[in-house]
Amino acid sequence: MTKEQSFIPGGHIDLDPFMSSQARERTLNAGIIQANISESFEEYLEIFDAFYADDIEISGETAKEPIRGKGRVGSILANFLVPLHVMAEVGGLSVSIRQTAIAGDVADETHSAWTLELVGASGRTCTVSWCTLRKWNGSRVVSEHHYDHQQSGGPLTSDDLSFQRVEG
Repeated sequence: MTKEQSFIPGGHIDLDPFMSSQARERTLNAGIIQANISESFEEYLEIFDAFYADDIEISGETAKEPIRGKGRVGSILANFLVPLHVMAEVGGLSVSIRQTAIAGDVADETHSAWTLELVGASGRTCTVSWCTLRKWNGSRVVSEHHYDHQQSGGPLTSDDLSFQRVEG
């Protein structure tokens, strides 16, 4: 009789949930930062699909109730990304996003601070910042809470973009 031994490489076992959630968070955030909204909004939707659970729950300080479900959240995300993409690709809007990790001590929870800067073709700027708490279950985000929203600069208008009018 022979005895077979099985070896599972350490990379396949989640020995340290804290480190695993931090690694997943870094990968997700890097994808968001590296995507280019002026080229495509679809890349952001692909990132969302790859990292978020089907039963995702999104909440915020000012929201009356959480938004639940990948379909509903994805639809809201697309409704934000598509106009932003058009304004960046056609209207001359410059979009940049930065992220800073916030130290935490709970396994499968991550915090990060975000800054979104929008600069119109006119030079006017609107900067929005917020913090995000994500709860992970394995490789998927199951809950995301947005807090500490701040804005500097007023909203940009069509006067701040450079859409070329076609005369007929």
